[in-house]
Amino acid sequence: MVEPGSPTSAPVDTLASERDEQLMALALEQARLAQDAGEVPVGAVVADAEGYVVGTGYNRTITDSDPTAHAEIVALRDAAERLGNYRLPGLSLYVTLEPCVMCMGAMLHARLSRVVFGATDPKTGACGSVLDVGAVEKLNHHTAIHGGVMAEPCGDILRGFFHERRQAAIQRRKEITE
Repeated sequence: MVEPGSPTSAPVDTLASERDEQLMALALEQARLAQDAGEVPVGAVVADAEGYVVGTGYNRTITDSDPTAHAEIVALRDAAERLGNYRLPGLSLYVTLEPCVMCMGAMLHARLSRVVFGATDPKTGACGSVLDVGAVEKLNHHTAIHGGVMAEPCGDILRGFFHERRQAAIQRRKEITE
């Protein structure tokens, strides 16, 4: 890493932006694992301020028959187990899709310092799309939220997945009616 203030160093926001993109790329790798498993392709990673990954996860609701096995929850559980603590202060969670209310609640309870997401979720998003859980002032912990990091590739994997599902359903209907 380049020392801040050196002639070749990038501005701090550029470094943070690059780190966010690198970590979101890792979350996308997790999303691909979900897709390979037949799950909705959402992936998440938990990392410290230097970018070291301490937890990973992808959607496992079907695989585990568990409605709580969203990518964020799986990644939080992995990080908490590795670190031996259910509190994860100073850590950030990167997820390919805007978190739902359940996941935002878990992230607030974990005391994450930051949540970074890719694509917005106009149906269940709890970071501003449907609800804005992080903006509720009465909550005892607040987490910084940053959305839209690599939104296009994060959205593309989801659109592709659901397009394939719709095409398969159309094909099944055709086969039934023929």
